[in-house]
Amino acid sequence: MMTLHGFAASNYYNLVKHVLLYKELPFKEHLLYAGSEALLTISPAGKVPVITTAEGLELSESSVICDFIEETYPTAPLYPENAGERAVVRQIMKMAELYFELPSRRLIPYALSGTEVPESVKTEVRQVLTRGITGLSRLCQFSPWVAGEQFTMADIYLYYVNTIVNAFGSSQLEWDVLAEVPRMKTWNDAMSQSAIAQKVEADRQANMPEFMQKVKAQIQAANAG
Repeated sequence: MMTLHGFAASNYYNLVKHVLLYKELPFKEHLLYAGSEALLTISPAGKVPVITTAEGLELSESSVICDFIEETYPTAPLYPENAGERAVVRQIMKMAELYFELPSRRLIPYALSGTEVPESVKTEVRQVLTRGITGLSRLCQFSPWVAGEQFTMADIYLYYVNTIVNAFGSSQLEWDVLAEVPRMKTWNDAMSQSAIAQKVEADRQANMPEFMQKVKAQIQAANAG
């Protein structure tokens, strides 16, 4: 049985968890927070999530983990059979990460510490998000799924990217970023209604108080230093 290491407040942890649940694979969860010594022993960069396979192989980086799961357990496929269509799915995933998720992450320290985001940072983040809006508007079909008629890894990936965009990008910039991409909000709402997404969200909500307590302790320690 696989073990999923990390914490439910992490969108990347939840992305992998959604894939495992979608494929109905047995796994157990092991609570580990970023920065812990225990995590460093299994994750080269000390990042979550990490999986330990049934054979004892330890893998980190969510995209690597998802591809491993897909290749090892091809039942309920999350990529199209056609190589070109698979490439489009991966292109959407990469664009969502580079131009939606990563710029929004720049705003997290300000949101968690309750400090104002400098205008220079806001401008830079808006510029990158605008590039993402343009690219995803051209690539995403939402008919009904991100890449067309088949539910793919891009649906799961983009959905959990959007949790960061909504929580930090949109809130800190006072900008409804998802509404800028045609049909994205309707698709995102539909994704949130799935039984898997609701379970993952319930677990995230349950983990948030402990996670925020750890974050506040880290901020206080940094300020004291």
